[in-house]
Amino acid sequence: MSKLILFAAFIACILLMSFNYDKKKKVIFFGDSITQIGAQPGGYIRLMDSLLKQEGVENKYELIGAGISGNKVYDLYLRMEEDVISKSPDIVVIYIGVNDVWHKSSFGTGTDYDKFGKFYEAIVKKLRAAGSKVILCTPAVIGEKKDFSNQQDGDMNQYSSWIRQYAAKESLPLVDLRTLFHEYELQNNPDNKESGILTRDRVHLNAAGNLLVAEAMWKAIKSL
Repeated sequence: MSKLILFAAFIACILLMSFNYDKKKKVIFFGDSITQIGAQPGGYIRLMDSLLKQEGVENKYELIGAGISGNKVYDLYLRMEEDVISKSPDIVVIYIGVNDVWHKSSFGTGTDYDKFGKFYEAIVKKLRAAGSKVILCTPAVIGEKKDFSNQQDGDMNQYSSWIRQYAAKESLPLVDLRTLFHEYELQNNPDNKESGILTRDRVHLNAAGNLLVAEAMWKAIKSL
């Protein structure tokens, strides 16, 4: 009987180890229309699926888009429980800030700098309390002119700087898309164009932009 019990325990251990091994890390990408489009064919989230396959780890991760067009940081805060926490993600990638800046001058409905930080901090605290690891991203561009002459560059730099400082203070991984895009523009935008280098309309990503974001985010995800 004891040998039978030991054998049964051994089989149970093997099955348990197999279950744990096969369990995918659930990664949710939390943001606005850039993330919403990123979950569509050709978007940065779907390109990441290809990167996973190239590295032979497609069975270890589940990538889920949770982007809604027009969202600002407080929209993310309001829908966080239903759209993210309820799904028990292992990792959450926060990519927000463009509409918080853009809508200030375009529609008068953006997010003031001090409120942006407070909402952002509240989101991160709740996600971490729920057991998720969090990756932060700076917003990339509203206009691609490489000399910082785009209308919203001042605010974009200020909000991005806050995210960098917060990430450093909280020891959180950061995907600094603002810096990555600017460095790319310096090398690949000799005519100082407003769009067409990494975006199709000054904001939303084209093929090159999606690939740049996919590679940068995947590098951060697999390091966790």
